Amino acid sequence: MAGKPVLHYFNGRGRMESIRWLLAAAGVEFEEKLIKCPEDFEKLKNEGLLMFQQVPMVEMDGMKLVQSRAILNYIATKYNLYGKDMKERLLIDMYIEGIMDLYEMISHLALTPPDQTDTKMALIRDKTKNCYFPAFEKVLKSHGQDYLVGNKLSRADIHLVELLYCVEEVDASLLAAFPLLQALKTRISNLPNVKKFLQPGSQRKPPTTAKMIEEARKVFKF
Repeated sequence: MAGKPVLHYFNGRGRMESIRWLLAAAGVEFEEKLIKCPEDFEKLKNEGLLMFQQVPMVEMDGMKLVQSRAILNYIATKYNLYGKDMKERLLIDMYIEGIMDLYEMISHLALTPPDQTDTKMALIRDKTKNCYFPAFEKVLKSHGQDYLVGNKLSRADIHLVELLYCVEEVDASLLAAFPLLQALKTRISNLPNVKKFLQPGSQRKPPTTAKMIEEARKVFKF
């Protein structure tokens, strides 16, 4: 029997958090080897474990998986969270690309200089209320089903709900006008595997802080 996946990353969300969410939603237990200092990172590179000298890296099924999208694609395919045919997979990919656009805008908030934070937040609010949330609300309304694609749980639902939590962390009022998204969030959050991941003490990481950014800078020298 194969061992648990092992996740190599620093102790923060970054590009590993969506991988944590997807594994958790699939009911897959995983271990984390946290990169705490530059020496930890150099060791991984010197041992030839990082194809492009970058993390995240996931040890899984006898492989060293790198590049976050490739890792997510593999996990979703393995655990039947990637649609039943090419058309469903296309829709899932389209939705995820939109999700990631907004997710990255929010992720970059922690890197934004203080004098630019208000402008950045105004843009996030505008894009959330007038572009991304209306688009996903329309998808759910168009077919009246419980999930985004094929009336079956997919990685698109999981990534969208992860995004909804992130949005609520920066402005809880933004979800108020979108009842179908609220219902999706409740539905996915109550799935046993996701519910467990959302509990205090799980491997889910807290919102990124300036201190976390500074620690990451020291480790990865960016």
